[in-house]
Amino acid sequence: MIKNIFAACAVVCTSGLAMAQMTPVGSWHTIDDETKEVKSEVQIVENGGVLTGKVTKLLRKGAKQDAVCDKCSDDRKDKPVLGLEIIRGAKKAEGKEVWEDGKILDPEKGSTYTLRLTPIEGGKKLEVRGS
Repeated sequence: MIKNIFAACAVVCTSGLAMAQMTPVGSWHTIDDETKEVKSEVQIVENGGVLTGKVTKLLRKGAKQDAVCDKCSDDRKDKPVLGLEIIRGAKKAEGKEVWEDGKILDPEKGSTYTLRLTPIEGGKKLEVRGS
């Protein structure tokens, strides 16, 4: 299991605004795998069949609202975490309710992982896998 939401294993996000749906599109609360506390809210949108996701709220107790991705090495280096695009390029797998081939960024570590998103529990939760 992972130590935080953006690390290299499974994590489940709960729907903030998205009602039961079988798509990752919507607002999702990220949950810290160790503490089980809500960390942030991520808004996932679809454009031309490709998903992207941005951090829209930092919800963890004591979160620095002005935190930047100082460990990032790409175009997101030193950009504010709030509003940061952390999901890029995920596409729906043919014939499945799975979105893959994208990337997810862990802004705390500056690491990017291959992404797989799977709506579960009738779309009430979103399983996020990074490897």
